[in-house]
Amino acid sequence: MSNIITQEIESRFTYIENGSITSVNGIKAAGIHCGLKKRKKDLALIFSDVPAEAAGMYTTNKAAAPPVLVSKKITDRPQKIRAIIVNSANANACTGTAGYLDALEVQSKCADILNAKPSEVLVSSTGVIGQMLDVSTIISSLENLKNSLSKKNGIDAAQAIMTTDTHPKHFALSVSLKNGKINIGGIAKGSGMIMPNMATMLGFITTDAKISKQLLNNALQEAVKDSFNKISVDGETSTNDMVLILANGFSNIEILENTENYLAFVSALKDLSIKMATSIVFDGEGATKFITVNIKNAPTEKDANLIAKAIVNSPLVKTAINGGDPNWGRVISAASSCGADIKPQNVSLYFNDMAILQPGYKIDFIEEEAAKTLSGKNIVITLDLNDGQANTAWWTCDYSEEYIKINAFYRT
Repeated sequence: MSNIITQEIESRFTYIENGSITSVNGIKAAGIHCGLKKRKKDLALIFSDVPAEAAGMYTTNKAAAPPVLVSKKITDRPQKIRAIIVNSANANACTGTAGYLDALEVQSKCADILNAKPSEVLVSSTGVIGQMLDVSTIISSLENLKNSLSKKNGIDAAQAIMTTDTHPKHFALSVSLKNGKINIGGIAKGSGMIMPNMATMLGFITTDAKISKQLLNNALQEAVKDSFNKISVDGETSTNDMVLILANGFSNIEILENTENYLAFVSALKDLSIKMATSIVFDGEGATKFITVNIKNAPTEKDANLIAKAIVNSPLVKTAINGGDPNWGRVISAASSCGADIKPQNVSLYFNDMAILQPGYKIDFIEEEAAKTLSGKNIVITLDLNDGQANTAWWTCDYSEEYIKINAFYRT
């Protein structure tokens, strides 16, 4: 797609101030305290006034939690959805058959209270792994949860899904199409245990566009590929990750394949997904700096992504950035050890706009000035392979002493 077409499409969407999932027509939400946490909100519900098409992407972890298995089984089928129920504080992961039955019970009881079928309710959990879920606490709070459903409570839902997050993550935008306007909104959680190919993050997206399940699934995969699957906080892939999208067609504006409307929809969905994904990195556990890694002129897209992933997951790179140390050798080492096609002697490396390394291993910087460049809060590492036309951008954060403290005492 040409830059002119891309810019024209992007000009069609506008972010909604303080937007969330309930900025979408026909969507209500709730977030309450049910007792899984001591005082904070810990139970959320997203509800569509009309049945919605649904698509999902899930963790690649072999120990996928029961809620992931339950929800994936549903979104893999050609059926519509009314609600998503989410609890925090307990992941209901590595809990075996009993945990699976607990997820089904929460699903069933939630469906009863909403006058829906169990298969119309998706379930999700996040929190500590390996502890049985207090199902009775959730079930006893369902009436209150249902009564709290409102167009005004999208941010409450965003608060209820938080674990070590320092703030709720919520966004929404409007997209102007030739035949009208649609809205897309989302909430997310995530701060640690974040690694590409779905991380310990939850992302819930709603839209009032009218779109087929298959096309919705295609759009979600395309958006996730360039957003949630290109972030890392600590290189850990969780048991509970999922991104779900509901499309309830409330706008009655149809999105068809191979049309300008579809291009605009995917572009807006991808932009929203990037905002959601990068907000997780900004809120990384103990993070003090937000790092963008740009790989340019790689032989293939696969090589570009392999190298970017190696850099964003490198503890040595992330600790150097935390300390403001322009230790370029750590970047080159990570890039050159990941199995990608790279000729290290040909690369150019930049920290922000400062040239650090030129082809032939020519060092091109003054140490003090480079350290000053790394003293800011937003750092851009650009590695130009000078060996092709493939480019990619990934996002991560630094490692600090605070990260160790958070995770050393996570359960205490």
